[in-house]
Amino acid sequence: MTTRRGTREPLPGDALVLALSGRPGPPPLRFAWTDGGRRLLTQADRPLLIGRLTDDGCCPDLRLRRLDGYRSPLPPLRAAEQRARTAWTHRFARWLEEAPDGPLHDGRWHLRRRTAFEPGVWSEDLVTGWPDAALGLHCAGGRHGVLPLRPLSPPGAPRVKAYRRQAREGRLAPVLLWWVSFLDGWLILDGHDRAVAALAEGAEPVCVELTRVPDDADNRRTLAEVTEAHRRRLAGLDARPPHPGQAAQRAALKRGHADALLSLPYAPEATRTWPLPGGAPAWDAVAARAMFQCPRD
Repeated sequence: MTTRRGTREPLPGDALVLALSGRPGPPPLRFAWTDGGRRLLTQADRPLLIGRLTDDGCCPDLRLRRLDGYRSPLPPLRAAEQRARTAWTHRFARWLEEAPDGPLHDGRWHLRRRTAFEPGVWSEDLVTGWPDAALGLHCAGGRHGVLPLRPLSPPGAPRVKAYRRQAREGRLAPVLLWWVSFLDGWLILDGHDRAVAALAEGAEPVCVELTRVPDDADNRRTLAEVTEAHRRRLAGLDARPPHPGQAAQRAALKRGHADALLSLPYAPEATRTWPLPGGAPAWDAVAARAMFQCPRD
């Protein structure tokens, strides 16, 4: 039987790093890839998202279609939990670790509460249509959008109306987002209706963000590279003739080096994908079924 262990590295501000071992294989919720820019998201081998890059230019589009059947890795939230002052980041970490159909695999995962986003993330770059979408990737600094894994409910739906009341009272539970590097944005893992409720009340959703971060070996290697670069910059500064701004430049270099060291363990790592069994023919077969199940209007 596979051992499923996790250790927590607590961080300031209700954040933590969850370090997992004993999960070497692909997780139940995972992305697969094959030739021709083909991508497939499955949960327990059930296809949820099928997409393909449309060109090889500097700003490719990912054309995708989502399918019904996504299940949140979190249990339903009880009303008492939402009324309580819950440490949601730690609660979500425990639920994700125990989830039978979540995205976690061996490695280090950073969970943090996030209350502010770049302009446009929850307005222009929230994908509201279903099932099709086209994502423009890696242009003008990135898309940084939010992609739901099920259709969004209308703001007047009964469940959303209940959440809107909680949002006005300041006790709405966070939305759980998964940062996916090659989508240049986030998937909503849990809290679709809570996101709609917050937006309907004129606020961006408070979120817990799940991000894969480098392991300890990567940290040590990057630490050495950053430290060596800092040493070279200081040596170059000292090699110049003395001038009135030299002390301020040295202090700025030291502050920048310290900031870089603090951010190293938690810089986002590329989202892992697995080869698709059966390759391109298997992807094409899923795509054909998806077109049949979700014909275009």
